[in-house]
Amino acid sequence: MAFPLRTDLPPMEAASVDAIPLGDAWQYEPKWDGFRCLAFRDDGEVELRSKAGQPLARYFPEIVQALAALRPKRFVLDGELVVPSGEGLDFDALLQRIHPAASRVKKLAAETPARLVVFDLLADERGASLVERPLRERRAALERFAQKNFPTGADARVRLSPATTELKLARKWFGAVGASLDGLIAKRRDASYAAGERTAMVKIKPLRTADCVVGGFRYAEKKKEVGSLLLGLYDADGKLHHVGFCSGLKAAEKPALTRKLEALVGGPGFTGRAPGGPSRWSTKRSSEWQPLEPKLVVEVSFDHVTAGRFRHGTSLLRWRPDKAPRQCTLEQLHQKTSRALAWLR
Repeated sequence: MAFPLRTDLPPMEAASVDAIPLGDAWQYEPKWDGFRCLAFRDDGEVELRSKAGQPLARYFPEIVQALAALRPKRFVLDGELVVPSGEGLDFDALLQRIHPAASRVKKLAAETPARLVVFDLLADERGASLVERPLRERRAALERFAQKNFPTGADARVRLSPATTELKLARKWFGAVGASLDGLIAKRRDASYAAGERTAMVKIKPLRTADCVVGGFRYAEKKKEVGSLLLGLYDADGKLHHVGFCSGLKAAEKPALTRKLEALVGGPGFTGRAPGGPSRWSTKRSSEWQPLEPKLVVEVSFDHVTAGRFRHGTSLLRWRPDKAPRQCTLEQLHQKTSRALAWLR
């Protein structure tokens, strides 16, 4: 077995920037909310590798099967593994696919099949490497490859990711971040494939804000003072659900804040989903939290939502004494998918 490129080839990475770069030198693409994946094929052999170089083929047999069914016998693709669901992409369902039991993987592959959204061609159907070619040539080759070989239809497992040089469309994709997208990617059209580097591609991820109830807090590891705030939002039935946390509090403010929070200890805390339940966010200290009376409201910034909660920690922007806790609802986290991306489902 000899794949066209070495399977430990690191994928090209993106540097974070605050604004969309402008000019004809850039190509724009949606930043999909999934797992980065390099796909290698040599005749009947297919290999999938993660961003960190770990093998993924056993976890996504439906993708292996789809790639093996393509007419070309040799190629290397760069893309993103995603799981469509409802109006967007289900990152939690994607995480569930990384399971040690083959029977579980097989069941999930049938129930929540993945897609490979392809955005680069690193070796063509002859097995010839394209990594030294500029992006404008690789993209043209990828579009020809996809038109000739990618299946069509709602159940197609391999899809071509859209790309554009039009700023208006790029901004439209950027406005759809939240349900299917994790941000926007901009790539230099004259650059070769910068494996393992951040010199030819940037990513732009917008920050959103939400007003949340402080339903509890955790003490710091070594000091008897607040370490993080536990955030909650109300559902339509009036239940307060834990949706994430806020750390990075200013050291000088912690003593006074600790006293303020301790005066509210003993309240109902979270009446819906609470910290400490079985989830991928649980830690060894997940049950060590103090429930509070739901009287304090904070405005926080966040980058992404998964399964009705903040995927990462949030940043405290300000306290909101002017906001009633009951005004802090889960509706703030809902965002619809752009119709331009409906083809993925």
